[in-house]
Amino acid sequence: MAISTLARRKATTFLSSRFLYSSSKYSFSLTRGFASGSDENDVVVIGGGPGGYVAAIKAAQLGLKTTCVEKRGTLGGTCLNVGCIPSKALLHSSHMFHEAQHSFANHGVKFSSVEVDLPAMMGQKDKAVSNLTRGIEGLFKKNKVNYVKGYGKFLSPSEISVDTVEGGNSVVKGKNIIIATGSDVKGLPGITIDEKKIVSSTGALALTEIPKRLVVIGAGYIGLEMGSVWGRLGAEVTVVEFAADIVPTMDGEVRKQFQRALEKQKMKFMLNTKVVSVDATGDGVKLTLEPSAGGDQTILEADVVLVSAGRVPFTSGLGLDTIGVETDKAGRILVNERFATNVPGVHAIGDVIPGPMLAHKAEEDGVACVEFIAGKEGHVDYDMVPGVVYTHPEVAYVGKTEEQVKSLGVDYRVGKFPFLANSRAKAIDDAEGIVKVIAEKESDKILGVHIMSPNAGELIHEAVLALQYGASSEDIARTCHAHPTMSEALKEAAMATYDKPIHM
Repeated sequence: MAISTLARRKATTFLSSRFLYSSSKYSFSLTRGFASGSDENDVVVIGGGPGGYVAAIKAAQLGLKTTCVEKRGTLGGTCLNVGCIPSKALLHSSHMFHEAQHSFANHGVKFSSVEVDLPAMMGQKDKAVSNLTRGIEGLFKKNKVNYVKGYGKFLSPSEISVDTVEGGNSVVKGKNIIIATGSDVKGLPGITIDEKKIVSSTGALALTEIPKRLVVIGAGYIGLEMGSVWGRLGAEVTVVEFAADIVPTMDGEVRKQFQRALEKQKMKFMLNTKVVSVDATGDGVKLTLEPSAGGDQTILEADVVLVSAGRVPFTSGLGLDTIGVETDKAGRILVNERFATNVPGVHAIGDVIPGPMLAHKAEEDGVACVEFIAGKEGHVDYDMVPGVVYTHPEVAYVGKTEEQVKSLGVDYRVGKFPFLANSRAKAIDDAEGIVKVIAEKESDKILGVHIMSPNAGELIHEAVLALQYGASSEDIARTCHAHPTMSEALKEAAMATYDKPIHM
């Protein structure tokens, strides 16, 4: 389709799916302009993570009197404090060390030796977190959001009892309550996380020494990212996964290339493998393993075990039963297309409701929810929420996988382009990866885009915008891309989808 069709498609109706993720682990709070029981807010947000603090700011910007209750004492939730942000800091720092060890000499930069200063690396991570949390407090002041530090629970659909971090208690009232309490680490039966030898992602971000042997239970986003951090710093990393594949949401063809890339970095995988028990009574940790389908048991030894089997909604102590909020079997709060629960005036967003547990999705939920409360229209299309694995290379994707398209019985075409044929990737000597575009055969409408490359998480947003506006592969292919850039690989893959690429 010609580029001019993009403008006409701007009026596309957005389907209002609902399902999401944040990273706020039930943030709550008291201080700063704290609301007394006699003050009624238009909106009270329980949780100050990505979904919660964004919802609070947006509500205030729309002229609604708003209070945010956060238990952690710092804003940003799991994502900013012990998730997305600190993990990306360590991923970057560890990548720099790995590059200094293995790649700098190829570029004419030589050292007599290079070593890890782990306390300094952790200090840089902590500084980034501290600056960003203070930044959110500044945004609250700027937008006149009342910030209450403490643990909140429902007294009624319009009243929140807050046990403050200062040891007191107060009641915050609101016409509309938004539950944005995020998610928590999913435990495994018989495995006790002590955050020393058996750690969650929180403990993995704060190890005081580099383990010689690290075993990661779970081959999802978090496990592979944290495994990459410690693997680059010198740990022998083994990933144990019950399922047959890593990152099950990923396109199968890209997944295979991604696993090979990680294996070249000396990450080992034990797929179709069940953890029967974990013994941490000795100096190290002994894991008893067996095939997922059953069979002979084996022993795997480690210095540290990272439990990374997913996350679960965090609603503990919130008092949902008190007011009768409905949840599903997984503990997720059920909401309608306007993020409203079955209890009038009570809403929920982010990780506590069904859908992908991603911080950026929770932010979109927060904005849409508040827009509905303010009498406006909001939307979040969960089919357009990108996913990113921040390893090296990164993997980013949006829309449907080839397997999903096949299962729908849709006639489709696939265009692929390797970064080995991309001039910028070759110039910087970092050319491992591929772009894969999937489009409907008859209309050429893009159905999914999958990228494995350095900075794939930055490249994916052109594809997100294309899917959001119903673009065709020809629309991308006929859009001028600056040269030399990594993004030209997406243009070439789009050309390969509807016609032929130039540089391959």
